[in-house]
Amino acid sequence: MSKRSFQKVVAFIDGASRGNPGPAAIGVVFQDKEGRELKRLSKKAGITTNNVAEYLALLIAMQEALILQVEELEVFTDSELLASQYQGEYKVKDERLKILHWLAMHLRGGFKQVSVTHIPREKNRLADKEANKALDQDLWL
Repeated sequence: MSKRSFQKVVAFIDGASRGNPGPAAIGVVFQDKEGRELKRLSKKAGITTNNVAEYLALLIAMQEALILQVEELEVFTDSELLASQYQGEYKVKDERLKILHWLAMHLRGGFKQVSVTHIPREKNRLADKEANKALDQDLWL
C-alpha cells in the first residue's frame, strides 16, 4: 500500500499457534472496499497461544491501518472469541488477553470506525495462508 490515505479498508486477520502454546504467527490481508488486495503481512510471533496470536494479528492490522491513515477499518476474523470480546459480548477473563484487548480499544480511538466481525474459517483462507507461511518460513515480527 502506498502512503496515501484510505477512507475504508478491509482486513482479514488470522493468528495461528502450532501447539497451544507453541510457535505462533500472524497473517493479515488488506483489501480496498472493492475487494482489490492492497497488502499482505506474515510474521512469526514467538511462542504463545492461538488467542494471543489472534489479538496480535488484530493489533498489527490496526497499527498498519493507522500508519496508512485509514479512516474506517472493517476487520474479519475466524476467531469468535476475539470478535465477541472486541464487541463487548464476551468478557475478557484471561490475564494475557486483557492488555491486548485494552490496546485494541485504545487503537480504536484513531479511527472514525472499526468493526471486528467473525467469519467462518473457510472465508478466511488468505489470512490463514499468510500466518502459516510465517510459521513455515523465518518471518519474525
